[in-house]
Amino acid sequence: MLSAFTGLGGMDLGLEAAGFRSLGCLEIDHDAQLTLKANRGDQWPLLGNGDVSVAAADLQSNDLGLAVGELDLLAGAPPCQPFSKAAQWTPTARLGDADGRAACLDDFFGLARSLCPHVLLLENVPGYVRGPTSQLPRLCHLTEELSRSVGLSYSLEWRIVNAADYGVPQSRQRAVVLISRSGELTWPDAAAERRTAWDALHDAPTSQATPKLRGKWGDLLPTIPPGENYQWHTSRGGGRPLFGYRTRYSSFLRKLCPELPSPTITGTVGPANGPFHWENRPLTIWERQRLQSLPGDWIVEGSWYSQIKQVGNATPPLLAEVLGRALGQLLGATVSSRMHLELSKADSECIPPPTQSDLPAKFLHLIGSHADHPGAGKGPRPR
Repeated sequence: MLSAFTGLGGMDLGLEAAGFRSLGCLEIDHDAQLTLKANRGDQWPLLGNGDVSVAAADLQSNDLGLAVGELDLLAGAPPCQPFSKAAQWTPTARLGDADGRAACLDDFFGLARSLCPHVLLLENVPGYVRGPTSQLPRLCHLTEELSRSVGLSYSLEWRIVNAADYGVPQSRQRAVVLISRSGELTWPDAAAERRTAWDALHDAPTSQATPKLRGKWGDLLPTIPPGENYQWHTSRGGGRPLFGYRTRYSSFLRKLCPELPSPTITGTVGPANGPFHWENRPLTIWERQRLQSLPGDWIVEGSWYSQIKQVGNATPPLLAEVLGRALGQLLGATVSSRMHLELSKADSECIPPPTQSDLPAKFLHLIGSHADHPGAGKGPRPR
């Protein structure tokens, strides 16, 4: 396999566990490059300067020690920001094709034209294949163009999957796009039982310093029950009416429930941006990694902010392993019966601290009537 937009290596780690051998990584971010070197060194060679557009123009199969058409898999998780719901809260909102970061899809297919892999695998947010920013028409066009240019027949299939259905202790909806000249994929079945936040975090190392709450809303978090967010304090929640229903982003004051998979771990940083631990504090980097199904000993380089971004933007390795095993079977490989990144159930029960019933005095002035979100397409516009 060759990976593009490798990040800290989440997809590569899962595909490696499924039996794929990395021939190289294309990653342009400096901190992510350091992360890849720290964990896999020369096992995952960093190619060129990591720029996919440069590789699309220069990289050839013989640079990887292969003949044209011998590469089994070209995998990548392109930047998701042009298609993400979270981007709706930024000054420009979701721009889709109009966002310069979306142009890298052409470069990804440029690589495919040079290498003629058996399979292309893309992972992204659901907005990548549905809604106003859907790239499906463009993907179909690029697939047809690829088939014509190399004289081979590629076909496209896709699904939106939830990582929690495959053992990842996190509810994370992802679009998976498969472009193959080796037949159709037998999509993997969901796991028999979901894993929870407690399954992931019950053995967290006690030696790690835990981050402290900060910002104007931090003292409100203890009044929100596990599994809830700011909507607890709306007209439709069980708390006090401090906010309008659905007038803020869903991760605002979102708290983990130990008995459920975590909400989506994002790569954004903010004092009120969850999910938060049920102990009313921000998550450590180790905890974020485990909720993403990354090994706890995976080294993430860079500043605290850079680490949060790298972890939040990663493909959950366990999801990649499940997909990789199905791809291995499609390609005719012998796939091990053993899952390598599967998470075990915790053998103890979690008892979270009680929810604080009294509202801190500094929030009492917010009690009152607040307008709810007016409905789809009628809410806040980009600043």
